[in-house]
Amino acid sequence: MVLTSAGDLMVIRPKRLELPLWLVIPGLLLRWGWRAVWWCLRHPVATASTVFLLAVYVDHGWQGLVSLLVGVAGVSAVWRWRHESSWWTWLAGPLLGWFRRVFVYRRIWREAMTLCRLAAKYDHQTVLPRLLSVRSDPALDVLTIRMVRGQTPEDFQRVTANLAYAFGRRHARVYSEHPDDPPTRVGRWAWLLRLVDRVRFRDRPSVVYLVLVRTDALRTTVPPFEVPAVPDFTALPLARREDLTTWRLHLLATHVLVGGATRRGKGSVLWSLVRALGGGVASGLVRLWVIDPKGGMEFAMGRPMFARFACKSFEAMADLLDEAVAVMRERQARLAGAVRVHTPSVADPLVVVVIDEMAALTAYLQDAELRKRIAGSLGLLLSQGAGVGVLVVAALQDPRKEVLPFRDLFPTRIALGLTEASQVDMVLGDGARNRGALADQMPRWAKGVGYVILDGTPEPARVRFSYISDDEIRAMAATYPAPVDAADILAQVGRETADEPARPALPRQRSSGPLLPDALLNLLDPDRNRDGGEQA
Repeated sequence: MVLTSAGDLMVIRPKRLELPLWLVIPGLLLRWGWRAVWWCLRHPVATASTVFLLAVYVDHGWQGLVSLLVGVAGVSAVWRWRHESSWWTWLAGPLLGWFRRVFVYRRIWREAMTLCRLAAKYDHQTVLPRLLSVRSDPALDVLTIRMVRGQTPEDFQRVTANLAYAFGRRHARVYSEHPDDPPTRVGRWAWLLRLVDRVRFRDRPSVVYLVLVRTDALRTTVPPFEVPAVPDFTALPLARREDLTTWRLHLLATHVLVGGATRRGKGSVLWSLVRALGGGVASGLVRLWVIDPKGGMEFAMGRPMFARFACKSFEAMADLLDEAVAVMRERQARLAGAVRVHTPSVADPLVVVVIDEMAALTAYLQDAELRKRIAGSLGLLLSQGAGVGVLVVAALQDPRKEVLPFRDLFPTRIALGLTEASQVDMVLGDGARNRGALADQMPRWAKGVGYVILDGTPEPARVRFSYISDDEIRAMAATYPAPVDAADILAQVGRETADEPARPALPRQRSSGPLLPDALLNLLDPDRNRDGGEQA
């Protein structure tokens, strides 16, 4: 300790320990060497590639390196031509991600994290979230970020828009879990690939994934998907995702709500669903009951595919919903105790009630009694119909509670372009807009573009539904008409069902005395008090 004084001020400074130069230099060399070894262990691919290139250069010189690069380029071109998806997954994606991580994101990382209020102060030092890796595909950059201790994914979700513009993009989303599901592996090396996927897709609570849209793959119109002969009700192809993969709807045992302003593509969603069910409609596996309050302007072209169709009379629409409730009740009585979820079959088909402009039935209908009757039927179908194969798919423009009081009964929701920021959370659930569902900021060209909730994750995904033209609707209606007896499903309501089994009454032992005290019994029953007095 060193004491110095300047007038009346005494300064106490710790004495500095000066090491000799012969000890400092080996210590620095050991420190730098350990850092180099640690970097090589953390980057085995880069290390092995560098060693291999050096070995080729030592043995064959520049000619060997050029020949090697030409051969690798040829193999890469053939690989991309034969199987582009795996080429992006194992070669182009990691290389492009490494390049963008070094020369794009790390260059402005400190500035972006600080200005987006994601940097923290600890022990008088600035602590930043750490960029672990970047993985790219033809349209997206997926940044894997390790959060600062004490941060949560909600901290990143609140500044999703700030992060997008900080890195020069317009669209971004933050996922608390890996945004993609592990692929299904088949073949000889499936066991090895599954082990790799187990590491790649493991749960990492301290990590968030920032997805930046580099090239908007949803600007182009999505053509109609192929109609499967037997529809998979757990994976119906309806839309294209931002990563150019297909988004598939899980329709079995759920109800679907589609919210969007006028001219935003609600028809694309409904017709894409009808097209995906076309094979089941023609075979009798699916029955479509359609309600079009707009007088048939939307669905009249596909009339041959519909087992039931109501478009002009609101009484007929109410009758259709009542009959759907009757089918639901019959199935409940028949399937109770046998199964918990209905399995569609030709003898017992899936009934899908499609309603366009649902607000016309629940809020704008002038007949109060008829509106109450429709609301009662819809409430029963939404609360009890999913398990017995009577599903509701509804579209509307205004998702407020006053317009649709039972919107919380729709497990699956799709938000297209909306007019207000608050409506996003009304359709997709609380906090959806903070997690990146900017449905109120849709550009004018984005008809059929919307946000959906992925299965098992609360984060929304941006998709574009296929566009079905009028000519394709007419051709589809002619190719996949409903069977002649499609409307006769109501006949099964009269089918005999098992009676409730007779159960013996449980014996009850009478209590030896009254449960109330005598004073209270005498007060409640004056005759008892009089009889007791006479007996006395």
